[in-house]
Amino acid sequence: MYGSVSDDWVVALPRDKNAVFQTVVRRWECTYAMMSVALDDALSLRARGELVCARQQVSITADLLDRLASSLISFCETLSTRGRGARRLPAVAPLNAKFFRGNTGQSAASWNGILHRVLFRSRSRFFHKLRILSETIQHLEREFQDAAGDISAGLSVQPGDCWTTLDALHYDFSTCLRETEVLLKSFLKTVPSDQLPGISADLDAPSELQPFGMKPRLSGASA
Repeated sequence: MYGSVSDDWVVALPRDKNAVFQTVVRRWECTYAMMSVALDDALSLRARGELVCARQQVSITADLLDRLASSLISFCETLSTRGRGARRLPAVAPLNAKFFRGNTGQSAASWNGILHRVLFRSRSRFFHKLRILSETIQHLEREFQDAAGDISAGLSVQPGDCWTTLDALHYDFSTCLRETEVLLKSFLKTVPSDQLPGISADLDAPSELQPFGMKPRLSGASA
């Protein structure tokens, strides 16, 4: 029997599963860190009045966020597909509206909370959490692109509001990233060891448990 979400998060994974977890999370965190640095630079440039450079940095930030959002959405789709054939699924906690600043995240969290209370089966809760998280990431990404596009093109009537929006969306996107990482670890905890190579391939994270006769994928090799 599997424990609570907090239990799953603090318990150490076996070495092979932890290797997959660390590989995937490092990739996400690397992109997120670059995105955050680019946004901080853009905000600093704007504060110094270097608006042209600030707009260029915003464009870079939007590209990085788009890349990370695509990866997180793909992960949610992978878990949804894999989860349908799983005998056991991890416990999930609903999104917390207090951890979001914008209306999109807060509304999604409130709706997830309602569904969580109505749906008593853990499997239903798991799939609804994935769907709402994926949709929230998509909405946040679209809002960020819209605001960043207006800033980059100099089209905003009230640019100050757009900059404030970017900062809030960045915060909410960070919340979604942490939720995704928790889901990844919880799911890996429930995965039978013999299924780990397949999961690893889906997540593009080489596993130590390669099937007999299969050579590990080399970095940069074609899929």
